[in-house]
Amino acid sequence: MDRDVIEGKWTEIKGQLREAYGDLTEDDVEEAKGDREQMEGVLQQKLGKSKDEVRQTVDRILNNV
Repeated sequence: MDRDVIEGKWTEIKGQLREAYGDLTEDDVEEAKGDREQMEGVLQQKLGKSKDEVRQTVDRILNNV
């Protein structure tokens, strides 16, 4: 998904990320500010998930917005 599209739908994406990962804070999600790679890095660091697990979840969320 294009970075402009991600930034445009950021509010919706943030909500879905926080639903998928209840441990995320608003600050954790805002740290990424619409950048997919940074978002995946934050998720990996915060949640201790593998790169593949995080990427699959992010793909699923982005495909549903």
